[in-house]
Amino acid sequence: MNKPFRGKSVRVLPGSAAVMAAVLVQAVPATAATSAAATAARTAAAAPQGLSCDTGKHAVDDHTGYALCRNNGSTTQTFWVHLVCGWSPDVDGEHVTLSPGQSGQSTAHCAGLGTGIGEIHVRP
Repeated sequence: MNKPFRGKSVRVLPGSAAVMAAVLVQAVPATAATSAAATAARTAAAAPQGLSCDTGKHAVDDHTGYALCRNNGSTTQTFWVHLVCGWSPDVDGEHVTLSPGQSGQSTAHCAGLGTGIGEIHVRP
């Protein structure tokens, strides 16, 4: 059986569709595991070392984002929120310096004409 492939014909051997399906079934879990590991790595790297942070959008204004962090380390740390704003330029919030055991919040606002917040990051 011949099938067109970008202007060329490709010969498909009997039973090869089953082999291809088996290869795809085996590849999908590996891809999903790799994707899950990458997501876990991004989540773990979201807060600088020694800080535990919660990020989110303002309850009433989808263009305002925040990072609320606690310094769990033994040295003073500075952080700020970074918003990826879609069509508008990205923005950074105020720099917040925390002593060990202190908590603080940094906020920023994307321009109102843009698409709003696409991503929220905590920067050291």
